[in-house]
Amino acid sequence: GPVGINRNGKPVAVVISASEYAQLEALKEAHLKQAIEEGIGELKAGKVSDGKSVIGKMRKRVAG
Repeated sequence: GPVGINRNGKPVAVVISASEYAQLEALKEAHLKQAIEEGIGELKAGKVSDGKSVIGKMRKRVAG
């Protein structure tokens, strides 16, 4: 199982098996792919704003 490593009583690292590490990396990759696909979908649907327009909207909200 995982082995925790502490420095000055605080956890700083965990040692896991190579197979557990591979599983975690595969999960991270799958999550990243899903996030990218969602982003592409939002781009295609026109749900993305440029930074300048977002800042402008925020300024209007703050100004009230």
